[in-house]
Amino acid sequence: MKKKIAVLAALLFLLTSLGLAQVPVPTKGNVFFGYSYMSADLAFGNRSGLKGWTGSLEGHVLPWVGMVTDVSGYYGATNLRLPITCPVGVPDCNLIRANASVYNFLFGPRVAVRFGRLTPFAHALFGGAHVSETRSGFSDTSFALAMGGGVDYKLVPAVAWRLQGEYLRTRFFNTNQDNLRFSTGIVLRF
Repeated sequence: MKKKIAVLAALLFLLTSLGLAQVPVPTKGNVFFGYSYMSADLAFGNRSGLKGWTGSLEGHVLPWVGMVTDVSGYYGATNLRLPITCPVGVPDCNLIRANASVYNFLFGPRVAVRFGRLTPFAHALFGGAHVSETRSGFSDTSFALAMGGGVDYKLVPAVAWRLQGEYLRTRFFNTNQDNLRFSTGIVLRF
């Protein structure tokens, strides 16, 4: 399953790159890769702190508007409440501790304005998310929405440091999850 997700992520990056190549002016953009933390609501009200990675590719379609492809992966242990009914007198028979992984594949517009060394930005990203856990074998894929922003701090002309935060909404197992994710890492501008 992880191989399929990795192939899908690479394919999405490639297709977005080819699509952005058709936009005539301007051709500048950036690539971001870094560490990410997600406060995830995967277990029907039980929050989990998942750690992972995030990467994005942005191509500018106007000097202050870009189209973004964002891919991320998160891993960690969580308490999961399985969708089964417990027998009378047996509390929490459906609660298990399991390792979980979450992958997000998001696309959308980003607006950014430069002020000296700082470039604050805001974006609205839409796409999909996939969750799986190892103990019971449960997995699900859902629509995902991320709204947020951040700031890039220029270190040298082609390199910046990014701080980013977002509200991420998913709907695994027919239940809404309200997640927060925070990311930091290196931005390479071209």
